[in-house]
Amino acid sequence: MKSIYILSAAVAMALCTACSSNKEAAALPGTTLSINDVWQAYDAFNTVYLDSAKYIYRNTNLDPHATDRFNGAAAIWCQPMYVDMAMNAAALARTVGDSARIEQYDTLTRQLLEGNIAQFLDFDFDICEESRGWFIYDDIQWWTITLARAYLATGDERYRELAEKSFARVWYGSPVVGDTGSYADPAKDLGGGMFWQWQPLHHPKVNEAGHGKMSCINFPTVVAAMLLYQAAPADREADANPIVWTNEYGTFTRPAYETKDRYLEMAREIYDWSVKNLAELPEGKVHDNRHGDSVGGHPLIYNQGTFIGASALLYLATGDQSYLDNARAGADYSINTMSADHGMLPWAHNHRHPYDQGSLEQGVYPAIWCQYMSLLTDECGQKDYLPFLVRNIEAGWANRQAATDICDGEAWAVTPSDTIIGSYAASSTPALMLTTANSLKK
Repeated sequence: MKSIYILSAAVAMALCTACSSNKEAAALPGTTLSINDVWQAYDAFNTVYLDSAKYIYRNTNLDPHATDRFNGAAAIWCQPMYVDMAMNAAALARTVGDSARIEQYDTLTRQLLEGNIAQFLDFDFDICEESRGWFIYDDIQWWTITLARAYLATGDERYRELAEKSFARVWYGSPVVGDTGSYADPAKDLGGGMFWQWQPLHHPKVNEAGHGKMSCINFPTVVAAMLLYQAAPADREADANPIVWTNEYGTFTRPAYETKDRYLEMAREIYDWSVKNLAELPEGKVHDNRHGDSVGGHPLIYNQGTFIGASALLYLATGDQSYLDNARAGADYSINTMSADHGMLPWAHNHRHPYDQGSLEQGVYPAIWCQYMSLLTDECGQKDYLPFLVRNIEAGWANRQAATDICDGEAWAVTPSDTIIGSYAASSTPALMLTTANSLKK
């Protein structure tokens, strides 16, 4: 299926041509917006939501402090998306040659990483704790992704070490928590793929083949493995001193890291299972979950995004055209079907209970989607999707609150002046602006 947003030759040339003068550099080709609009949107997001005493983000615009999960702090799994935004801001500053903002956003990236490490129990992923700790597999894996990105952006070995520890904890389980890991080993008759959770939290039972295997852990695991594949030294050998433990369920082994080839092997295995069991191709539709033989849950934009990202990363590593075809199918379904109502990215929150925590968190979905679309447009050269992205950022910026410069995520409607806005939904427009601006300026 082809995208309904196709570039004309003239528009494509305008979008892909870098501006040479300082005056031209302020403009974004093919849009009504400028680089200054992007900075204004991102700085507004930080003004409203960043708790600068801790360098983590607040839950809503009405929370004075980000104390913990139950008291004003944004969800543990969404904080890494906000770190991604800081890294994207620094990358955009580099693209346009803004030395002051390079320093500003590089500094912010490190402050956010260190603030989150301090907040979430020094990133000890073996602590099962619901206020500031770890209690579900995908929460940990989202951090694996951002920590791997942080290593690739900064070269700081500490972030790679943490990324590899978090990946290993998800895959193999924990000697402290007692879970047996997210990996549903086919050799143990668990059916393949990745389990979503351990239950009960503080004395986990063994997962069974029919337990939940959600897209939100499976495709992010592929992304995490591929980023660690990029980060791992080519000459690395397998960990000679893995952790070994025994509990009531058996004896388990957890290496601290994998070899480069092993990360690629793991990514391919989980991708192949996920495409077969969670996606519909060539349509490009991604289901939310599978329980045994039953696939369910309506498509969600963030799952579409990680499917696109997993496919794009495998294409870039292998050159296999089928991966690129899958990434485009996922993007086309996102745009042509899921965004059909308004011609813009949907926010799938519960309109009956818009301020429930679970509903609020869904506002971050478009920010996740655009992170992976930038791989498709920039690294994979699929520039024909840019006009759709431009439409979203222009609408979101035009419909922002006048007093705060915040958009509530429903970019097609004016943001009310007196509403509770989660940091999640508020992240969508600036996140889209940062990645799209970088795509347009490259």
